[in-house]
Formats: sequence, C-alpha cells, structure tokens
Amino acid sequence: MLQIFTKTDYILRETWLGLRRGGWMNWAAISTIAVLLFLFGISLQASWQFEGLLNQFGNQLEVSAYLDTGVQAVDLKPTIAAMPEVAAVEAVSKEAAWTALIKELGISEINGATKQLEGNPLVDELKVKAKSSAGVPVLAAKLSKMAGVDEVIFVDEAVKRVAQLNQGLNWISGVVITLLTLTAIAVITTTIRLIVMARRREIEVMQLVGATTSWIYLPFILQGITFGIVGAAIAWSLLTALQQFLNPLLAQQPEFVQFLTSGLQISPFQRIFLALILLVLGSAVGMMGSLFAVRKIAMR
Repeated sequence: MLQIFTKTDYILRETWLGLRRGGWMNWAAISTIAVLLFLFGISLQASWQFEGLLNQFGNQLEVSAYLDTGVQAVDLKPTIAAMPEVAAVEAVSKEAAWTALIKELGISEINGATKQLEGNPLVDELKVKAKSSAGVPVLAAKLSKMAGVDEVIFVDEAVKRVAQLNQGLNWISGVVITLLTLTAIAVITTTIRLIVMARRREIEVMQLVGATTSWIYLPFILQGITFGIVGAAIAWSLLTALQQFLNPLLAQQPEFVQFLTSGLQISPFQRIFLALILLVLGSAVGMMGSLFAVRKIAMR
C-alpha cells in the first residue's frame, strides 16, 4: 500500500512539474483543445436540436386526406390508426367542416348558404399525425393509395429544408473539427516534446538507474490528458454561458419562433451526455498528442 502511494505521489509530482515547465505552451495546447471541443459541442448540440425540430415538425404537421364523395371518415379511421407511422387520427365529417367554414367566413345563415350551393360541397377529411418526420412522406404515400381517398395534402418542404440544412452543417462541422483535431494534436505533441527536451538530462539519469520507459514517460502522457480535461471544462463552460445568454433572448421572440425554439431544446440527459463526450474526446486528443511526442523521442 505504501509503495502504491509513493508511486502515485511521484507521478503526480512529476506531472505537475512538467505542467509548470510548459509555460505559455500549456495555454496554447489548452486553448486549441477548448476551441476544438467548443465547436464540436456546438455541432453535436445543433445536430440534436435539428433532430428534435424535425421530430417536432413531424408531429405537428398533419397529413390531410380528403375522401371520395360518399366515403365517411369514421369508416377509414380504424384502418389508418393501425398504421405504424401514425401517432393520431382525427376524423372530420363534411358537416363539421362545412359548419366551421361558414363560421370562418362570417355567414350567419348556414341553411341559406347550403341551399344556395345546392347542398354541402365538401367531403369528409382525415387529419393524420405522423410519429416522426421521416414517416410523413411514407404515410402520405400510403394514404394516397388507399381506396376511398381522393387527395392527400401535406407540407413536407419545411421538413426537407431542415433536414438538408442539418446534413450540410454536419459535413461542414466534420471537416472543421477534423482539421482542428489534427491541429490540437500537433500543438500538444510540440508542447510535450519541448517539456521532454527540457528535462532530457533528468530522463537520462533515470534511464541509467534502470527506470523503465513507461515509468519515465507516464507523467508526460498525464500532462496531455490534463490539457484535454481542462480544455473540455473551458468548452463546457462556454457552451453553458452561450445557452444562458440565448435563452432570455429567445423567450422574447414571437410565438412561431418560440414554437421552433421549443424543438431546439435538449434534454438534461443530453446535457450530461454532452459533457461526458467533451471530457472523453478532450482526454483522447490530449493523450494522442502526448503519445506521439513521447514515441518520437523514445525511439531516438
């Protein structure tokens, strides 16, 4: 037990000593990782938000199925409700639709309007809500092929545009994050290499007394991981501050904008998951950079 404590104390002291000797290069490495993780966090959060917006559109946008003359909505409602893409079905009779239309037009005498048009010109309608945005076109295609359905109307252009925007942002963010990851690894590699070179004589003495390579270079690897952890903490703080800054502004927007932003909210689980992802990714990038530095020096 004492031996384990002694080794742990030695590794932590050597790691701290290396961090102190890194100077401004430490900040260069940490800031690079922080920028990388901040952009990655925004990208991942935006991807989740767009997915939530797509799902909200899918649940809010109704597929309206207008039936053939003489076909009643209540007869087709059970069949449509059993479809796997359907979340809810509302049957609207032509009498109810006609009454609502007369009220909307401001006509007080419904019987007179009906007599003038020689009867009710409308047909029964089924308002069908999809379970997801991806199910809206599939559901519309199925409804249009059903017997008794005359016309199917649904607004899928907004869903397509949001999906295309999400895909485009994912491609752009993927390229940017890849470049920043390589940059962060290069900066960490350079930083660790300079620290190792500054302690070259100490390392040579340790090698002469029989210290193993892994024991010598483990503190430098921990330094790289520390860079990643600190960078992740900074990135998470910036993301949280940005969210807190935007929330009051979005709350003051019109109703439609608030409808959109409600779909852009992420769950508490996703917030915790995002923090863990940033922590793991930052640690991985820091460890990779330090491993590259140590490997190049150890092979000389």
